[in-house]
Amino acid sequence: MPISPNQGSTGGGTAVTITGTNLSGTTAVKFGSKNATSVTNVNATTVTAVSPSGTGTVGVTVTTPGGTSAPVSYFYVGAPFKSVLSATSGPLAGGNSITITGTGLSTATSVSFGANSATPTVSSDSSLSVTVPAGAAAGSVSVSVTTAGGTNNGFSYTYVDLPTIGTISPNSGSTSGGTAVTVTGTNLDSTESVTVGGTAAPFAVINATTLSVVTPPGTAGAADVVVTNPAGSDTEVGGFTYVEGPGI
Repeated sequence: MPISPNQGSTGGGTAVTITGTNLSGTTAVKFGSKNATSVTNVNATTVTAVSPSGTGTVGVTVTTPGGTSAPVSYFYVGAPFKSVLSATSGPLAGGNSITITGTGLSTATSVSFGANSATPTVSSDSSLSVTVPAGAAAGSVSVSVTTAGGTNNGFSYTYVDLPTIGTISPNSGSTSGGTAVTVTGTNLDSTESVTVGGTAAPFAVINATTLSVVTPPGTAGAADVVVTNPAGSDTEVGGFTYVEGPGI
């Protein structure tokens, strides 16, 4: 007498289908010592039922006027507990893979990022990976994992749009570095790095439209300025010009 699915939430509420023979006139379905919360006798070979709450492994039996069947195993699964997201932000377009670790993840069927969901690849009971779906707009969304044991929320993920560089002021300075530069643009509040001429530059985020940057040493001539955030990079080609100091 197969039962499908053969596992569900400890809170109950899982709809299961039981198949077998001589099931007409079913009067009761029990999960261990508890009656199913709903029973429908579909036909002589099929009964549907909704599991009550429970824990561990229990035997499911079907009772008809002819008697009670032998039990088949049903497994109660606790809700998942998420402990770590390997990345908490990424591009608005999605497509990046993240790892979720925790407990009770072995039966995970979906991971939701706000209103959008993706099917995960389960590595073990404590780990799964998922490709982040595209977001509807930049900003934070809740992350939830759904398993046979239920759905657990508790984390957020931030969709980030690509940075853009608008102005660089001043746009020239000494080859010895140390020039304080203001970079304006958009989506700059999640900036991870700034380079000038390929060399990392110290920076501070002022707000979503402004960065304060100190130029590193460089060689005379035009240098590209690159701003990078979790969504990607924007390059201002020749955005800063290094000028050699006077010689006497």
